[in-house]
Amino acid sequence: MTLYARFAAHIDTALDILEAEGQLAPGIPRDAVTVEPPRDPSHGDLATNVAMVLAKRAGTNPRALAALVAPKLGELDAVESAEIAGPGFINVRLNHGLWQDELKSILANGGQYGASALGKGQRVNVEYVSANPTGPMHMGHCRGAVVGDALAALLEYAGYEVTREYYVNDAGSQVDTLARSAHLRYREALGEAIGDIPEGLYPGDYLIPVGKALAEEFGDRYVGAPEAEWLQLFKTKTVAAMLDLIRHDLGLLGIHHDIFASEAELQASGAVDRALETLRAKGLVYEGLLEAPKGETPEDWEPVELTLFRSTEFGDDQDRPMKKSNGSWTYFGADAAYHLQKAEKADALVNIWGADHAGTVKRIQSAVTALTGGRVALDVKLVNMVRLFRAGEPIKMSKRAGNFVTLADVVREVGKDVVRFMMLTRRADAPLDFDFAKVVEASKDNPVFYVQYAHARISSLHRKAKEEGVDLSAPADLSLLDADELSLVKFAAQFPRIVEAAAQAHEAHRIAFYLGDLAGAFHAQWNKGNDDPSRRFLVAQNPELTRARLELAAAIGQVIRNGLAIMGVAAAEEMQ
Repeated sequence: MTLYARFAAHIDTALDILEAEGQLAPGIPRDAVTVEPPRDPSHGDLATNVAMVLAKRAGTNPRALAALVAPKLGELDAVESAEIAGPGFINVRLNHGLWQDELKSILANGGQYGASALGKGQRVNVEYVSANPTGPMHMGHCRGAVVGDALAALLEYAGYEVTREYYVNDAGSQVDTLARSAHLRYREALGEAIGDIPEGLYPGDYLIPVGKALAEEFGDRYVGAPEAEWLQLFKTKTVAAMLDLIRHDLGLLGIHHDIFASEAELQASGAVDRALETLRAKGLVYEGLLEAPKGETPEDWEPVELTLFRSTEFGDDQDRPMKKSNGSWTYFGADAAYHLQKAEKADALVNIWGADHAGTVKRIQSAVTALTGGRVALDVKLVNMVRLFRAGEPIKMSKRAGNFVTLADVVREVGKDVVRFMMLTRRADAPLDFDFAKVVEASKDNPVFYVQYAHARISSLHRKAKEEGVDLSAPADLSLLDADELSLVKFAAQFPRIVEAAAQAHEAHRIAFYLGDLAGAFHAQWNKGNDDPSRRFLVAQNPELTRARLELAAAIGQVIRNGLAIMGVAAAEEMQ
């Protein structure tokens, strides 16, 4: 239980006592009561809105109710004062002993400090990456991969049971194009001069080894054969090769999925038919005419009767076709069935999609609500583009032209940890600039360096203390830490609260933001020793104080490690 949750429980107890004393009407809902750090630290350590949100239903004014609650909180051993502020907020100041105990708790819990039972084992399916299997991972895929993987780790840390899933779009026309491209490379491997890659095929060199493998396996059997004889075979072989490449590239980032779900297998299994019949049984599917496109209607547009899902009943702006006029499934029809397949084994679904999929969010959420009867919620996080730069100069990439920047190349150049951290330094739905020069710069303006440098400084302290001959074997007397130093503990104690809030919002970037602030607070405390040697963490002539300060630093280091672990980033022991 977080510090803030403990004090929320104390407030509950105070309200129960007031009810028992007849000073508060029983049964008033308390859901809106919050306990959080005040915006201005000078106002105290905790702030609660309890009187503000309950006063009206209690038939009194906020300050009057606060005057009843505050004394109850002031009686707690850990509370130094509970003061009423403004129209009825209560600001609480905690004594040094509580913060010393919190520091001990951080060290005692180690890697589990901040871990939560919030999820209570609820099953969450997080689907991310899900790029078409037509080539290696490039930087257009990278951000969604990291955002999804960090969110999965965050949810696990908060007590959820998580499944990491990749949806393989292997049933569309782009996979036919991939197979034809591989066939061209297959002929090339057998000695044919293919010249320039024809327009519309994938030109990347990554298909050359695929062509060689096909040549070794089949010889010249399919060189002049009709397409119908080899297309499906080459699709299967090439998609498998691309998935091996994708797994390898994601592995460079430390990303591993539990499930790779095939769209082609989904359709072949009859799952889409089952989803359609489920909706039909609920009266949510009908045969009708699709509305004309909004705006200027094309001259060749003709109304065609289609199988439509009543998505307007769930807030969508129009009903959506599940089948095309030729009887094949639409993307929406297959996606609806796929989400039903996931929902059958989960309590909640989270999709990490590129921002270009924004237009399809509402219809898929409508389908999930309809198919599951509202039992399973779908949250879609849209990930904006990454703009690549090198020393300020933009880098352009085009997958079809074959000149894209691969994820593997970027990881090899700047390292896994840098890539992962940088992908979380902005909200997922905001554009992100990635400059190859700046992300490895040793500067406080580089968030990766700033956080890693804080941990490296902390890691150096024990080594330096031993070199100075400081005896670290005796227990640390934490009462020697003053209010200024304990302010670092107050910052660290917010970590469990940040974890729960980030997990509930499905926003892993909050961890990166928090670590940046925590590192900043630590660096500020460290730098005080530059002007005043007595403020240094290591004061060789005062081993008692040094031991206490090293415990403080160790606690901050532990919280940094815990946060970085959620992000999938290793903590630096020293800076190169």
